Amino acid sequence: MTQPAATPRSSLLTPAERWTLAATVVGSSMAFLDGTVVNVALTALQDELNATAAGVQWVVNAYALLLAALTLTGGALGDAYGRRKIYGLGVVIFALASLVCGLASSLSVLIAARAVQGIGAALLVPGSLAMIGAVFDPGRRGRGVGLWSAASSVMTLLGPVAGGVLVDAGSWRWVFFINLPLALGVLWLLRRVPETQTPGARPDWPGAVSITLGLGGLAYAFTRTGEYGWDTLTWASMGVSVVGFIFFLWYEARTEKPMLPLGLFRRPVFAGTNLLTFLLYGALGAVGLYLPLYLIGALGYSATAAGAALLPLSLLLAGLSGWFGALADKYGPRPFLTAGPVLAGVGFALLGLGRSWGGSYWAAIFPGALVLGFGMALTVAPLSSAVMGSAGRELSGVASGVNNAVARAAGLLAVAALGLLLVSSYRSALVTRLDAAGVGAEIRQSAVRQANRLTDLTLPDGAGQPGRLAVQAAFGDAFRNVALASGVLGVLGGVAGFFFLAGRREEVESSGDKV
Repeated sequence: MTQPAATPRSSLLTPAERWTLAATVVGSSMAFLDGTVVNVALTALQDELNATAAGVQWVVNAYALLLAALTLTGGALGDAYGRRKIYGLGVVIFALASLVCGLASSLSVLIAARAVQGIGAALLVPGSLAMIGAVFDPGRRGRGVGLWSAASSVMTLLGPVAGGVLVDAGSWRWVFFINLPLALGVLWLLRRVPETQTPGARPDWPGAVSITLGLGGLAYAFTRTGEYGWDTLTWASMGVSVVGFIFFLWYEARTEKPMLPLGLFRRPVFAGTNLLTFLLYGALGAVGLYLPLYLIGALGYSATAAGAALLPLSLLLAGLSGWFGALADKYGPRPFLTAGPVLAGVGFALLGLGRSWGGSYWAAIFPGALVLGFGMALTVAPLSSAVMGSAGRELSGVASGVNNAVARAAGLLAVAALGLLLVSSYRSALVTRLDAAGVGAEIRQSAVRQANRLTDLTLPDGAGQPGRLAVQAAFGDAFRNVALASGVLGVLGGVAGFFFLAGRREEVESSGDKV
């Protein structure tokens, strides 16, 4: 690895370290923001671009798919060709794709641009910590990671609220345009960041292509089923997915430098923590997408209010993660990785059930957000520590990258699978709620045919206020099912934490931060 010249060790950051920290915080924050802030804009863009439920899902999934599949490849490209160079390329791709997203005149253009955004994010996200690790003196590296984590958390915390303000004050398009000045700032900062790379490193292209086909085929099959059922194209997509996954596992087991060292999964803690990650982050991804649609479309929240609804979660996560991480280092991660996901699961369920306790935010949303925030705060730092420690120091970076990819893939697949549950539940609830409202059969049939438009469906004039209220209540019923299913996933994550970490505290050797 080539590094900048050594400097005398002190507690003060060197100029190169300060420039690196600033560039990585601002750049990675763009990717983190677009992973959450877009959710509060979905209702507005659905209305303007005439999107169905599948279209809304693909606005999120196109980004998540490429980011999940190419994160490890992006890290390898940085090692091989220069971390600053690949990071800067990722920023440029991300910014240009954001511009196209903001100018998109059709849903298909927006989805394609979101996919390109995912490619850009996959180049810059893994480069953030890699550049800090390469540029910072070992004695200050932990401090650098901590500063990066804290600053990135604040940016992510403010993202949904800022996105809501932009949507309410202007247009959903500004959610994407805001990336342009941020990208220019990053490119200016990168001029002062030293270049580093690892001689001999190379990306795993066959692995990247096959895992993209596997994840994409599965996500497309689940998403398409909600509109067209299990037709020929859906089954063909499932077939592509199966072939992609099989080839990926075959190739990774035989290649000299795999992007996913399969031998790591023979370690119980590594396997268990990644199973926990898949279950918990899948649930979080689905609720994170469908909660704003529920708040705006069914409960009448503004985009700003919907973005602020989960602030208790973000505040608890930012304020308590470090403390719980220190306790996990002292007492072992098992209690935290059992109680945390279970509490998060309870929080998901409360978000779905809260409407029955009253219509105000404090009755319907706040209790669930509070419990979910406490559960995630219990989980995040101990989980990162356990993942990296289970692989040993030499493979801790690989372990962290794999775990991040698992988290993003989980969100992708859960959005697709639980989206299928959402649409099917919505159709059933529309029949029940509209019957109870006393509307005619023609109106009811019209609403059911449009169920894949979620809350953006158009009712005939004869439906009146009772019909509109019935539609909102039906979507609330459907969201409740998604939230309860997410709650089950969270509890199963806690079960995985309990059994896979039993008696294995010695395998957890070091700590780290999830990108």
